[in-house]
Amino acid sequence: MPGENLSRDEAQERAALLSVDGYEVFLDLRSAVGESNGDEGAPRTFRSVTTLRFRCSEPGAASFADLIAPSVTAVSLNGKDLDPSEVFDGARITLEDLREENELVVDAQCAYSRTGEGMHRFVDPEDGEVYLYTQYEPADSRRVFANFEQPDLKAPFRFSAQAPEGWTVWSNGVGELSDGCWQFAETKPISTYITAVVAGPYHYVEDSYERVLDDGTRLEIPLGAMCRKGLAKHFDADDIFLVTKQGLDFFHDNFDYPYPFGKYDQAFVPEYNLGAMENPGCVTFREEFIFRGRVTQASYERRANVILHEMAHMWFGDLVTMRWWDDLWLKESFADFMGSFSMVEATRFSSGWITFANNRKAWAYRADQLPSTHPVTADIRDLEDAKLNFDGITYAKGASVLKQLVAYAGRDAFLEGARRYFKRHAYGNTRLGDLLSVLEETSGRDMTTWSRAWLQTAGVNSLTPQVTLNADGRVTELAVLQEAAASAASEDAAESLGELRPHRVAVGLYHRGEGGALVRYARAEVDVEGPRTTVAELAGVEAPELVLVNDDDLTYCKIRFDETSLATLRAHLGDITDPLARALCWSALWNLTRDALMPARDFIGLVLRFAGQESDIGVLQMLHAWANSARTHYAAPDWRAEGGRLLAEGALRELRLAEPGSQHQLTWARFFTSVASSAADLQLLRGFLDGTARIDGLEVDQELRWTFLGSLASRGAADEQALATELARDDTASGKRHQVRCLAARPSAAVKAQAWACVVESDKLSNALVEATIAGFQQPSQAELTAPYAARYFEVIERVWAERSIQIGMDVVRGLFPHLQDSPETLAATDAWLGSHEQAPPALRRLVLESRDDLARALRAQHCDGASGPV
Repeated sequence: MPGENLSRDEAQERAALLSVDGYEVFLDLRSAVGESNGDEGAPRTFRSVTTLRFRCSEPGAASFADLIAPSVTAVSLNGKDLDPSEVFDGARITLEDLREENELVVDAQCAYSRTGEGMHRFVDPEDGEVYLYTQYEPADSRRVFANFEQPDLKAPFRFSAQAPEGWTVWSNGVGELSDGCWQFAETKPISTYITAVVAGPYHYVEDSYERVLDDGTRLEIPLGAMCRKGLAKHFDADDIFLVTKQGLDFFHDNFDYPYPFGKYDQAFVPEYNLGAMENPGCVTFREEFIFRGRVTQASYERRANVILHEMAHMWFGDLVTMRWWDDLWLKESFADFMGSFSMVEATRFSSGWITFANNRKAWAYRADQLPSTHPVTADIRDLEDAKLNFDGITYAKGASVLKQLVAYAGRDAFLEGARRYFKRHAYGNTRLGDLLSVLEETSGRDMTTWSRAWLQTAGVNSLTPQVTLNADGRVTELAVLQEAAASAASEDAAESLGELRPHRVAVGLYHRGEGGALVRYARAEVDVEGPRTTVAELAGVEAPELVLVNDDDLTYCKIRFDETSLATLRAHLGDITDPLARALCWSALWNLTRDALMPARDFIGLVLRFAGQESDIGVLQMLHAWANSARTHYAAPDWRAEGGRLLAEGALRELRLAEPGSQHQLTWARFFTSVASSAADLQLLRGFLDGTARIDGLEVDQELRWTFLGSLASRGAADEQALATELARDDTASGKRHQVRCLAARPSAAVKAQAWACVVESDKLSNALVEATIAGFQQPSQAELTAPYAARYFEVIERVWAERSIQIGMDVVRGLFPHLQDSPETLAATDAWLGSHEQAPPALRRLVLESRDDLARALRAQHCDGASGPV
C-alpha cells in the first residue's frame, strides 16, 4: 500500500518537527466473538479510538499520522472535523496547518489479523474460545490505533478496552474493570512498537517478586503468567516464575536501576510469529514454550534464555531505545548477550555458554557469509529493511561481539558502562555514540577503533594456528594467522569484508592424558592483530596434538585447524573432556563442511562415530540437525541414500544403547525418525505408534506420536484417514498444526498441488497453518514431486510479496524456494530472475539472494563431497 513503507528520511523529518505528549487509546473488542461484523469476505473489525496530543516546532507545517485500517469513521484535528476520504489513504492520515500544541482524534474500524501482525485473533478448535493478542515490531501498532509509528517519538500511553463478558484484558499498565470497561494505568514514555494488549479467557497464574533496594526502599513487582485454557494442564508456571525471579535478582544486582514498569506479566499466546516480544509489563511468547510432551533440558534452557532475553530488554530497548532501526543492535545484541550471561550466572543452566557457542553463533556465521551480510550497525533505509534485519547478525553476532567486548574492556567496566547508560538516557533514545562514550569512560579503552572494526564492518574472520617444532618435539613458535572474510556480499558490505580485526583470544593446547582423554595442558591469552600474531608465551612447551585458537570462546571467528589438529579430531574428537572445547571443535568442523573444505560424508562419519559420546544435550541436538543438513544439501546426490542409511542405522543403534528414560534416548528417537526410510525403519515407527514395538524407557506421548506420523506420512505410510484419526485423538490447536503439516508431507502430486494453492493462491490460512503447510510441502525425499514448482516459484513471488503481509511474504519466499532442486539449472533460473527484476522491492531481492547463496554453497559442497572417497 502506498505510504505503508515508512522511510528513515521521513521518520527523521517527522521527529525533528513533532514531539508527543501522550496517547489515549480505546478499543472495543466485543466484536471478537459471535458473527463477523463485516460483509461476506470482508475482514472482521473492531473499533479503535485514539486521542493523540502532540507539539509541533514549526506552527503551520504539515505532517502525517500512521494508521492501517479498512475504514475511518471520523478524524478531528484541534477540534476541526476532517473528511476521512480526503485525509486518509489507507496507511496515512494527512495533518496540515499544525499548531504549536495539537490534539488529533481518530475513530477507525481496524481489522483483526490472522497473520500474527497487529491484533491477532485466534479461535481455539478445542473449545471454540477466542483469544486476542497484539504483536507490533517493527511497525504494526498502526494496525490497531492511529499513531506516529517510529521508535524515537516516545510517549506515555493510557489504554482502555471493552471486551466480551467473562474475558480479562491486559496491557502494559495495571488494569481494572470499571463499569464494564477495562482501564489501564498510564505507562512511562515508551515507543509505539512495544505497547501491547492481550485479551480473552486466558488461564492466569499470579505471583510476586520482592526486593529491598540499596537505598532501603522495598520493591514489589506483581508477576503474572498466562496461556490458553486448553494448555493449562501443561502450564508449568512455577518454573517460569523461578527463572523470572532469578533474572530480576541478576539485573537488579548488576544494573543498579530498578525495574521501571510496575507489573510483569508474561503471556504465552497462539500462532506467534516470533520467539517472544519485550512489551514492558506485558511480555508475549510463543505458546510452544509450554511443553505438551516430554522434552530435553535443552528446551527448558532455551525457554529460560528467552525469558531472560526479554527481561534484559526492559532496560536495553524499553527504558533506553534506539532512535531508528539502524541501531537495532542496541537492544537485540545486548538482550541476546545478557540472556546467556544472566542465565549462566543466575539459573540452573550454568552451561549456557556451550549452547551459545554451538547454536547461536552458528546462526551468526551463516548470516555473516550471505550476500546480504551487513555490519552490526546496519544501514536501514525503511521498514522493510528493518523487518529483515532481525537476523543472525543483529542478534547472535552482536551478542558474540559483546562477549568479545567484555574480554576486551573487562566485565566491571562493561557493567558500569551499562549502569551509566541507563541513568543518562532513561526513557530516551540513543545512537551508537551514546553507548561508546560511557564505555570509554569506564574502560579507558578507545571504543571508536574497536567499534569501527567490530560494529561497523561485515564478515567473519578465520583464525588458523601455525606451529613450528624443534628437533626435541617442542614448540619453537606458535602463531595465529588471521584471514579476512570472503563472500559475494552486497556492495554496501563488500568494502568492509577485508577487515582484519583485533581479537582477544585464548589459545589452548591439548594432548592425550590418562586413559586417552584429550585434555588442555597449556593456555595463553593474546591480542591477535593483523595477519599474523605470535603467541610468545607458548614457546618451549611440548608439542600439542590439538591447538584450539579460540578456546573458551572469547571472540567471534571461524576456527581453523592445522593438519595435526585435524587428524587428532578425526581420531579422538569424542575424547575431548571439556564440553565447551568439544562444542567449539564441532562448530569449526561444521564450518569446514559448509565452506566445502571437508566432505559432507566425512562430517557425517564424525557424527556417527562420536555423537554417541556427547554429554551436552543441546550440542547433540545441533549435531543431529547438522548431519541432516549435510546429507540433504551438501552430500553428493549419488551418495545421499547411502548417507541416510548409515545415519538411520547409527541413530537406531544409539537409541537402543541410550539410558532408558533419558533425554539422550528421546533425542536419538527423534533423530532416528527424521532419517528413517527403509521398510524396516517405517515398520518400527508404526510399531511405536500401535504399541507392538517398544524400547525400555521411551515414552511415546502425543508430541512424539506426531513426530512418528510426520515421517510415515512423508514416505506414504500414513494416509489421510490415519491423520484424521490422530487429530480426533488430539483435537487441539497444536494437533491441527501437526495434521496440516503431515497432510502436506504426503508423496502425491495432488497433495503438493493442493498445498501450493492453499499457500500461494489463497490467504485463508492463518500464519501458523501457512508455516505448517510449507514445512510439509518441502520434503527431501520428494524432490521429483516438487520439481514442477521451481519455475512457478519465480513466476509468483513478486505478486505474493505485493499482495500479502510482509510476514507471510517472507514465509512464502523463504520457505518455497526450490532449494531441493539443487542443480546448476536452478541456480541459473535464480540468477535470471534476479537479473530481470532489478527493480523489485529490495527486501524481496534480499530474500532471493540469500536463498541463491545457500544453493550455490550447497553445489560447491556437493562437488567437494563427490571428489572424496567413502567414509
